[in-house]
Amino acid sequence: MPIDLMIPFGILFAIVIGLIYSRQKFEKEILDDYEDKYENWKKNTATVESEEKKECKELVGLIFKTGYNVEVELFDNTLKDRISRGKFNIKED
Repeated sequence: MPIDLMIPFGILFAIVIGLIYSRQKFEKEILDDYEDKYENWKKNTATVESEEKKECKELVGLIFKTGYNVEVELFDNTLKDRISRGKFNIKED
């Protein structure tokens, strides 16, 4: 291979090596930054275990009035004993 072709290939090889090195350095810096941000986020966010579980209302039945009778239609039969024992609160507006 003549010397006049080795000089451009040498320059091209040096540019490619420089670009590969700079890209690896850039990727490592970005990765370190995001790992730090992730660690910061883990420290500053509240976990699910530490949050209080908020009780939410759930529709378990309907109450109907027919004449002088009051009928309760339950969707979830596990609460049948609680209703029959009278363990419930009546909310008045």
